[in-house]
Amino acid sequence: MSNLSKRSTIYFEPNIHQALKVRAASSHLSVSELVDEAVRLLMSEDQEDLAAFSEREGEKEISYEALLNDLKKHGKI
Repeated sequence: MSNLSKRSTIYFEPNIHQALKVRAASSHLSVSELVDEAVRLLMSEDQEDLAAFSEREGEKEISYEALLNDLKKHGKI
């Protein structure tokens, strides 16, 4: 195992666990390393989403109904 230092118990559906074990073996990584990588990727995506929300914070809000009306007005739907 790499530099992982905290232990946790995770429960997987049997088919997912089997696929994870096969993936780990074929990539020469441990299941823990694959799960750690997946969680890091998920957190990175969350960070990108939060940044995008912050960048658009000042934009004017539009209701769903108004959006649909605008799309129809411009021949998009």
